[in-house]
Amino acid sequence: MRRKRRDVEVFSLSFLDVITCGLGAIILLVMISKPGGPLVLEPAPQALDGVIADLQEKLFELRGEARVLNRELTATREQLSEIKLRVARLASELGSIKDHAAGQEQSASSDAARKGELQAALQKLTDEMRRLSAQREQVRTDLAGGIPVDSEYIIFVIDTSGSMFQYAWGRVMQEMIGVLQLYPKVKGIQVFDDQGGYMFKDYRSKWIPDSPARRKIIVDRLRTWNPFSNSSPVEGIEKAIRTYYEPDRRISIYVFGDDFTGDSVRRVLDVIERLNPKNNDGVPQIRIHAIGFPVQFAAPQQVTGARFANLMREMTRRNMGTFVGLSDFRSTTGKTRYTIGTPF
Repeated sequence: MRRKRRDVEVFSLSFLDVITCGLGAIILLVMISKPGGPLVLEPAPQALDGVIADLQEKLFELRGEARVLNRELTATREQLSEIKLRVARLASELGSIKDHAAGQEQSASSDAARKGELQAALQKLTDEMRRLSAQREQVRTDLAGGIPVDSEYIIFVIDTSGSMFQYAWGRVMQEMIGVLQLYPKVKGIQVFDDQGGYMFKDYRSKWIPDSPARRKIIVDRLRTWNPFSNSSPVEGIEKAIRTYYEPDRRISIYVFGDDFTGDSVRRVLDVIERLNPKNNDGVPQIRIHAIGFPVQFAAPQQVTGARFANLMREMTRRNMGTFVGLSDFRSTTGKTRYTIGTPF
């Protein structure tokens, strides 16, 4: 009996395993042999160095621009602060001007009323009363040695140099007392040395109130008052005018000195003329008087003394004042003065 042949299963489990393994090997070979460069996960260090350098350069540029902008901002803030200060100062000045203008209007109204009253009173005066009044005013002028005494404020500018303090100080005190006696009552007094220094620093840029006690204090202080001096009254005169000039004030400046060591008389006169302008009537607002002490004429060199006399003679003439030249610098009770200049 013939044996029945066993059926062969073509796709048995072993056959499939072989096929799968072969296919896997082929895929592995294909993947291993695939052309192309390797996958780059990070950029090369050389490329990063260039990028970093560019970024650093841009950072430096931005920092430089930031510094420039900061400087400009600071300058702008400072300018803004200055402008604000100027605005505040101008606003304050405007307020002062408005107050002054209001005061001027009120003063003008009062002056007009007072003027009307004076004109009415003047019309009632008899010829005899006018004559007596003229005589009384003439006596006042004579007592002043030809110096008008119509001011409401008086300022002394005194040469405190060694020649004055050593040789003429007693006469200086005598003349100051004499000038004060010419003004029984004023609204204010001030005393400068020839360089513009104050006798009383507590009254800097202010007036010393007038009273008998204040006058005594001034004279007592003058006895030992000896600040440094450059033997030229110009600085003191300029300081007095710059500080106290006002159009509605009647001020007289009295200069006591013996020499002038400046360079130019003409330059000084021009400066004083600008500082002390004339009003609508052509009259300077501040009278300038001077008393010359002939100390320098007692020495071999008389140049600075003569220059002081020339300066003061012309300055007092231009500024409605009088120059009094003393013939003796020692203290005396006699009439040892002469007057140069025409009183106005």
